[in-house]
Amino acid sequence: MVPSKQPFSIRARLAGFRHAIKGLYHVVLTEHNMWIHLAAAVLVIVSGLLFNITSAEWLLVIFCIGLVLTAEIINSAIERLVDLSSPSFNEKARIIKDVAAAAVLIAAITALITGIVIFLPYIL
Repeated sequence: MVPSKQPFSIRARLAGFRHAIKGLYHVVLTEHNMWIHLAAAVLVIVSGLLFNITSAEWLLVIFCIGLVLTAEIINSAIERLVDLSSPSFNEKARIIKDVAAAAVLIAAITALITGIVIFLPYIL
């Protein structure tokens, strides 16, 4: 293990949280797909409250919401990095962005299927 260059500091750890919150704020303000994911999350949370889903179902819902939002944030970071490193069109850059977007798609499909399994019995 490589020793840390600076001693542990609670202030530095708190600054890290501040940076993470700024990044989250940026994604929420600038990414339209994040708005869609957040709207879906609110809809699912309200549905869970209305249907009074079980604790186990809540865990799955929370996990799926976290999975999709995390995938969207990582996708946004990859897109920004690719745009920075390859400002003009590049086929390899396009593929990288498409693959990152595919990760969000898989997470969203997983969440959708989980939602159907959880909520369909309550609806029927």
